[in-house]
Amino acid sequence: MIRILDYQITKETDSILLFLKEHGYSSNLIVHLKKTPESILRNGIWSYVNEPLHVGDTLHIRIEENEGSDNIVPNEIPLSILYEDKDILVIDKPANMPIHPSINHYEQTLANGVLWYYTAQQIPYTFRCITRLDRDTTGVTLLAKHMLSASVLSKAMQQKQIQKEYLALCDGVTPEEGTIDAPICRTADSVIERCVDFENGDSAVTRFVREWTNGQISLVRLKPETGRTHQIRVHMKHIGHPLLGDFLYHPGNYSMNRQALHCASLTFTHPITGEKLTINAKLPDDMQQLLSQS
Repeated sequence: MIRILDYQITKETDSILLFLKEHGYSSNLIVHLKKTPESILRNGIWSYVNEPLHVGDTLHIRIEENEGSDNIVPNEIPLSILYEDKDILVIDKPANMPIHPSINHYEQTLANGVLWYYTAQQIPYTFRCITRLDRDTTGVTLLAKHMLSASVLSKAMQQKQIQKEYLALCDGVTPEEGTIDAPICRTADSVIERCVDFENGDSAVTRFVREWTNGQISLVRLKPETGRTHQIRVHMKHIGHPLLGDFLYHPGNYSMNRQALHCASLTFTHPITGEKLTINAKLPDDMQQLLSQS
């Protein structure tokens, strides 16, 4: 993967290093650039990062990654690509697909499919997923295509500058809207299950609006303000409206063969252009079918 960026310098800057850090370049990326011949050119001349930048200078940056995620086996998996450019890839992830390979599950993950997609184009690619979803949660998933976009987007995630909106089918008639402020922690006797615990839990806040109900189930739009594991599933159970098909938090409900949860949209600032983007993914067929039958 090769990404070339040219900057026209409009203000005096003490050093190239400072300029790069101000534009989101991580320390690891800067070290990578320093080790790569002619990856930093000031006015066409290979330069050191401690050199100053003057108004009118042109800074040419060449990010080159010749090695990809060799530990991930490429699998030919159809991908539903919502958006792609030189810097990011956005995919509508299907159900029953983990993000990463794991013990005893080395193939048929999103990472395997993305590696195939770029291997077929003979492009070395390192898998960097920015917004992760549970195995059976569908919807918008954001990936970085190179080290700089990964650095900028990872920082944006840490600073809660990437907003997700989910759609969920819940049991019963939920309130028309509300805010769930209930801390979450791991259940004592499980490595997977989470629960609300006001003494030991980490802060977790979810806002929701009911979009539709037939008196038995509700379609709810949710905006989590924090990113705790299973947050939406735990919070909706906490207020008495667990997700349909959620074997972990709503056992015995077989309306669906997975939790009825879908990441419907993602809003974020593009890591290179600075443009504000909102990427949407339509409701998946299984949730849509359940709605149409209700």
